[in-house]
Amino acid sequence: MKQKLVIIGAGMASGRVIEQLLEHAPDAYDITLFNAEPRGNYNRIMLSPVLSGDKTYDEIVTHSDAWYAEHGVTCRFGEKVLRIDRENREVEGENGTLSYDKLVVASGSNPFIIPLPGHDLEGVIAYRDLEDTERMMTMTEGNRVVVIGGGLLGLEAAAGMAARGADVTVIHIMGHLMERQLDEAAGYLLKKSLEEKGITVRVSANSKQILGENGKVRALQLDDGTELPCDLLVMAVGIRPNIALGKEAGLAVGRGIHVDDQMLTSDENILAVGECVEHDGAIFGLVAPLYDQARVAAQTLMGEAATFVQKTLSTKLKVTGCDLFSAGDFAEGEGREDIVFRDPARGVYKRLVIEGDRLVGCVMYGDTADGNWFFGLIKDATSIEDMRDTVIFGPAFQGGAQSDPLSAVAALPPEAEICGCNGVCKGTIVEAIQAGANDLGAVKAVTKASASCGTCTGLVEQLLQVTLGDDFQMPTVQPVCGCTDLCHEDVRRLIKSQELKSQAAVWQELGWKTPNGCHVCRPAVNFYLLADWPLEYRDDPQSRFVNERKHANIQKDGTFSVVPRMWGGITNPGELRAIADAAEKFGVPTVKVTGGQRIDLLGVKGEDLPAIWADLNRAGLVSGHAYSKGLRTVKTCVGTDHCRFGTQDSTGLGIKLEQMLWGSWTPHKVKLAVSGCPRNCAEATCKDVGIICVDSGYQVGVGGAAGMDLKETERLLDVPTEQEAIDVTVAFVQLYRESAKYLDRPYKWVAKVGLDWVRERIMDLEERRRLIDAFELSQTIYRKDPWAEHADKSRDFAPLADLTLEAAE
Repeated sequence: MKQKLVIIGAGMASGRVIEQLLEHAPDAYDITLFNAEPRGNYNRIMLSPVLSGDKTYDEIVTHSDAWYAEHGVTCRFGEKVLRIDRENREVEGENGTLSYDKLVVASGSNPFIIPLPGHDLEGVIAYRDLEDTERMMTMTEGNRVVVIGGGLLGLEAAAGMAARGADVTVIHIMGHLMERQLDEAAGYLLKKSLEEKGITVRVSANSKQILGENGKVRALQLDDGTELPCDLLVMAVGIRPNIALGKEAGLAVGRGIHVDDQMLTSDENILAVGECVEHDGAIFGLVAPLYDQARVAAQTLMGEAATFVQKTLSTKLKVTGCDLFSAGDFAEGEGREDIVFRDPARGVYKRLVIEGDRLVGCVMYGDTADGNWFFGLIKDATSIEDMRDTVIFGPAFQGGAQSDPLSAVAALPPEAEICGCNGVCKGTIVEAIQAGANDLGAVKAVTKASASCGTCTGLVEQLLQVTLGDDFQMPTVQPVCGCTDLCHEDVRRLIKSQELKSQAAVWQELGWKTPNGCHVCRPAVNFYLLADWPLEYRDDPQSRFVNERKHANIQKDGTFSVVPRMWGGITNPGELRAIADAAEKFGVPTVKVTGGQRIDLLGVKGEDLPAIWADLNRAGLVSGHAYSKGLRTVKTCVGTDHCRFGTQDSTGLGIKLEQMLWGSWTPHKVKLAVSGCPRNCAEATCKDVGIICVDSGYQVGVGGAAGMDLKETERLLDVPTEQEAIDVTVAFVQLYRESAKYLDRPYKWVAKVGLDWVRERIMDLEERRRLIDAFELSQTIYRKDPWAEHADKSRDFAPLADLTLEAAE
């Protein structure tokens, strides 16, 4: 029989315990997981990107509700544990008592609140969990915020709220920021960077009291009498292990719950992991040792021998876009000497502390690529006598000449930590590669390395190259164009996080090399601004390709094709008559039925476009957008209207989808199809979105292609009703609009982000509703018929020689 395992706390450490047990002993325990928060495990390290807008909460969820359900974990979320009864082996929760055979306490830590006068005023908060983050996310332009604490957490809080437009001041009692990780020079560089972002920083500043008005925070008063007005005051001054449950239960405690090398407490049936524990006098806050604890705890629960060993740690952090690394002891001392490298133009600072012929400390700012190599020298007490003259330049320049840069990562021992966010060492990554994870995406999926902040991505790629040898293909991240060194993903992320709402803002803030962009980058930036800021930004016609500016497809002889829209492939005699009349009136040489169930008028002269559009529009025909980066067609079969095999009204659904999605702008063209039965007469299985009607409802597939690449759709979801099919489709299109690279078709985007990632977001009903609402908002602003808008404005149709953008397809 399975034993009963109860876990208190659904944090990162306990989450790793569960993963280890499920992987190595899935039948050993029935697991029940308590969590005071109303949710499961998420990556707390990534709350800062959520605060700044770089990520959403969904993107940092480690274990979803579906994951717990799939693995049979009973979840009691939003329920506090009131008491541990060791004698009867029971845990008393707010909703009842539960017995256990083994218990894991992972109660984490509590933020420390300085007991200043006024600390209990409304508007004084800590920065610890999602609720704190959401509270800070309301601090936008015009709000004043004071952050007490110049450590990592405080600076990330300050940067996130400043990115949202708040007026932020950081107060730090020490002489420079992050004094535990940085020396004075690096602290100065960090302070300078923050001030350039509009954040006020006051060091050597001591808080005296918090002033209020009507029960709400009004200002922070310093001991020199200075008052700093604020609408919100955030304390980010440290954490304390949460030992209340353990202490009350009679477990041995000190600063944390005492554990031995097997993570056992003073009770042989109770283990503890995470920020709540104390091991040999040490408590822990970094994720790497927490994951080591989790591994040892899982092995102990499985009856295997395992020992937790405290290791020398390095700190590699990314604060407000600045790379920081420190390791060892970098304090000044007798018999020590420094080697310092400074590059003010690039904002790079490196300092090595040497004692005898050993490296004992390292601080790096701005360029941390060689951090793990330096850390290895410190940890292994390696003699640097033979490379003393070049050691500051890293592993690529030893012996006075540049050598193979891969030699450094190849020389790292298997236990060298590569991914600090997820506690993944080199050996784990190499084992995954040897087992078949032969690209970055596969390594992320198997090991989680580089799946969080991304700062270790370069190291992971080097490991791939070293391990695979000639079989490795280094992915190249291409810049958008020659105007910038940034890739599409970086441009899109920065537009969101820095709230850039005009092309001029992009050119200026992101350091474009040309004043106003070029024909390559301007269409992409125009789309990203449209998609991210539909209320604030207006489409720039000069940043569109010829086809989109002319609202027609240019042909090889300089004429154009005109394609009226036929909703779901349905037409009538009046529309056909209007098309025939237009073809005769303007001497259209070719009239062709397209693969998308429409009629194409080919060979229309450029000067005739306004007039032919006006005639067709008067007959009720609107643009088919056959030229656009947007919805092209929704192909349908006749379904239950006429076909004896039809299971649902495929034509009606196709028309509703086309009318809903018509006029939307997307990263690339989008084509849909709805087939009324599995015979698939509408060829739905090779479209960007394809719906197959069945007796039980609708099978929604995505990511198909039938052009240069031939690809069958992948099943996204099965839904029972027509409205759900519409909702799922609209949410998918909006998610594509929000996160895809410009000119990536949906199948390429799905391959990059993973179908599971897409499915999780579409299945989340709250997220689905948000996506639909966002799409509908943009449609109310931008959906329009360019023919009706421009029919009488011939000035909009300049000669081709005057156009600054060239056709791209």
